[in-house]
Amino acid sequence: MKRRRLVRVLGIGLAVLLAIVLVTPLVVPIPPIPNPATPQELADPDSRFRDIGDLTVHYKQMGTGEPALVLLHGFLASTQSWRRVMAPLAADRTVVAFDRPAFGLTERPMPGEFPAAQNPYATAAQIDLVVGLLDSLGIGKAILVGHSAGGPLAALTALQHPERVEALILIAPAIYTGGGTPGWLKPLLRTPQARRLGPYLVRRFLTGNLDRLVRLAWHDPARFTAADAEAYTRYTRIPNWDRALWEFTLAGGSAFPITRLAELTLPVLVITGDDDRLVPTADSIRLAEELPQATLVVIPACGHVPQEECPEATLKAMRAFLAELASR
Repeated sequence: MKRRRLVRVLGIGLAVLLAIVLVTPLVVPIPPIPNPATPQELADPDSRFRDIGDLTVHYKQMGTGEPALVLLHGFLASTQSWRRVMAPLAADRTVVAFDRPAFGLTERPMPGEFPAAQNPYATAAQIDLVVGLLDSLGIGKAILVGHSAGGPLAALTALQHPERVEALILIAPAIYTGGGTPGWLKPLLRTPQARRLGPYLVRRFLTGNLDRLVRLAWHDPARFTAADAEAYTRYTRIPNWDRALWEFTLAGGSAFPITRLAELTLPVLVITGDDDRLVPTADSIRLAEELPQATLVVIPACGHVPQEECPEATLKAMRAFLAELASR
């Protein structure tokens, strides 16, 4: 009798615990985004917005001339990550930078606002967006410049649309480390509980750990200024930025099929800092060795974001590569 009572009590306790785990994330109050603002309110004087398919895309465009450079930022970044190199590069050619879905000032549609088969955060849609932007701007063929997670996206676009890509410049490219959330974890993260509470936890982590992230990404965090911090945090005022980041994570990163590296026969410049702790410097060196036609530049005393931390050295490497392309 006592054993039955004990089993019953334990069963009730487990049921109550399970109910708490399942229900609490659905009812716990989620604070609103503080000091919210629209993308248009946060836009710079040179910001532009354009509808590409069903998505309103924020981009910047400078200079004239061909071949155009199209800049693809990495995870948690935006067009702002190119602010130190974009104008110098535009001295003799067209340069375009845009915010990928889930980042910057580009529209952030929520589940239910787009067909499941047309998820704007998925890799296929991101490739289509690059090509759609080229079409919309009248750019027939471009040099794609991809940083970090933008590197695999640039490479995948070149692989699927070789007629639209003349060359690649890959800066600290996450070719071997990309791929996003493990498949086994996604069903848990797609539960109503995780979709409601998860974005808020991500919001708290990212806004409260900027200094830690900078120490990982920069060789010398002292070079990270107040203006840099504002460039990275301004977008946290946009409603649903945290939920969009959650959906982007669920959709998976732009993983590149390593077995197809040999198919990238176009000219490629690989740039890395010698102190990259997010995409190890050794990975970029390996990539340059495995690509059929690659040039490698390792920048001394530089971390994961050479275009921000070491812009002059980055510009020097890019200009030399572009000059060599032009002479062919």
